[in-house]
Amino acid sequence: MSEMPSLRDRYLALIDQMVTATLKGQLRSKEQIYQQLAQQVEPGTGEIFERCLGERLTATQTQLDTAADELKQAKASRMLRALQTIQGEWQRYQKEQGTTAILRSASEAILAATDRRLLTWLSWIDPNQRHTLPFEQWSALAQHLESDAAKADAALGQSIQPLVRGIRQGLADCQRLTDSLIRWMYEVPASVGFEAMPAQYGPWKLWSEQVGSVIPQQFFQILASGQSLRQWVTQHPTLGPQDWVELAIVLQYIQRSLVAWFEKQPYDSKWGTKQSVATFLTVAVIWSELFSGFSQSSAAEAEQLAQGSFQAMLQGLRRFSQQPYFPLYGGVFALFSKTQLMEALNYLDEPLQQVQGTQEKARILTLLGYSQRTLGQYDRALAFHQQALETARAAGDQPCEIASLNHLSRTYAVQKNTAEAIRFSQQALILARQTGDRPGEANALTNLGYSEVLAARDGEQLDLDARESAVNYLQQGLQLADKLGDRQSQSLCYNSLGIAHVMLNQPQLAIPYLEKGVQTAQMSGDLYLQGLNCAYLAEAHYSLGTVESAALAAFLGMYLLAQINASEWRQPAGLLTIVQGQLGDERFDQLRRQQRANLIPLIGVDGYDHLPQLLEQYRQSM
Repeated sequence: MSEMPSLRDRYLALIDQMVTATLKGQLRSKEQIYQQLAQQVEPGTGEIFERCLGERLTATQTQLDTAADELKQAKASRMLRALQTIQGEWQRYQKEQGTTAILRSASEAILAATDRRLLTWLSWIDPNQRHTLPFEQWSALAQHLESDAAKADAALGQSIQPLVRGIRQGLADCQRLTDSLIRWMYEVPASVGFEAMPAQYGPWKLWSEQVGSVIPQQFFQILASGQSLRQWVTQHPTLGPQDWVELAIVLQYIQRSLVAWFEKQPYDSKWGTKQSVATFLTVAVIWSELFSGFSQSSAAEAEQLAQGSFQAMLQGLRRFSQQPYFPLYGGVFALFSKTQLMEALNYLDEPLQQVQGTQEKARILTLLGYSQRTLGQYDRALAFHQQALETARAAGDQPCEIASLNHLSRTYAVQKNTAEAIRFSQQALILARQTGDRPGEANALTNLGYSEVLAARDGEQLDLDARESAVNYLQQGLQLADKLGDRQSQSLCYNSLGIAHVMLNQPQLAIPYLEKGVQTAQMSGDLYLQGLNCAYLAEAHYSLGTVESAALAAFLGMYLLAQINASEWRQPAGLLTIVQGQLGDERFDQLRRQQRANLIPLIGVDGYDHLPQLLEQYRQSM
């Protein structure tokens, strides 16, 4: 303790000397000040120096505020500027010293990990951790690893090379991708995003032409062609840690850079949000396919690479789950082909069983449950949402708890279990109103009204009071969603009101709601609700005898729902089959050709040409 005052006095004297030297012009650059701090402040005593600097700043600010004449005021002002410069360089020194310490610790931990070296490296670059190495320090980490290993022994130096080379090649790829990272968006003729992109317009082909190594080139080419990454991995057993590290760096760079760019788009924040969501989900699905591929690979280090792929996927999903726009009422849609989507959900399901209960896991499970419901996997969807409910409650995440209750209600409603659907929607409504969760309340009102319509229809109790009660809940939900500007909830409300009127044999009232439902689903990017609205819109038009409008809506609904493998695609396909039976093959083909100009802007030429195949698939499955 006796040394502390002398150290304090020494630091106060040092600060005064630096201020005097600065005012005399003897310290002319920030770098000179930085070097003085590095040489004079002893390691482990930074807190003492910081207190001394704070004292001088406070005292000088007081002198400036109370100076009686302009001369003293000017002197105090110059001293304050000098002290603020010292403070800035001290903060830089502290930051760099902290980074150096993290680099040293990271290098030691990675080198000591041996069999878990890749997983340890991933943990040090995990953006979810408090102490993580920023992207700008990854090159320095490679240098530390190489030099520290070489100092230890030759064998260690040799064994660390795949990781070091992978880091350097990955960073070189990122540098090459910088100028083309968002260029592809300006070359797309219609929509922008990852979903259902033709190979010649999406980012993958362009990026494959920018990177310098063979493996990332092949990787992007596989994505551009719509082929399976899982098969690519299993067919290339020579893929090793160096290749994997290179891909890991490129994927994290793409995700971080695109999300940052999308989030800064001031002219359309909802568009930027939609694309941020698509980016997070796309990268997650990529990692899930790599995880599956390495799990089945015969490569020597395949198990470690599979574990690394799962860890990287989970890091991205956890980062996503912390964003304010995480879609508690959305799912995974049209990122790849419908077969790949189904497989990806399975891949995400299996490894998530290994994760301990956390808030992030609860939110991820809501995403998967919603997606499984669209695929007709209702029991799996219920299991996801029940687990999400329990995990969210344990974590104290009430918005996620309310969302899980709402999802359980909707899934039970689809299964025609109206008693459970009503029970869960009532729980969601009570909790949403207690906590002030307005989106949760809007969804709960909609689910309650929807469930009561189903209950009334199934019980054949379509009396006026039951209708008014159910529709009233739906209208309240819609009004609240409109007030919030929540397009996802708006789309669900319009969809539910439209379906309710179809069920109540009121097609004329249903059509305006369903048309608005299509529009809001397009804006929110929810292909499932877009397709479902079209399916019921087709039924409403068919009930009114407007066959052309019914056919257009049915073609569109069938295609969109089939694209994401939603089980409801059979509903519009069945309606079209009935229309074909009534008109005959020739007149039906003529009707389809008449709608060509309306369909191609929405689903493209390939989508239009695929319609007869979907109808044939439906007929063969009957």
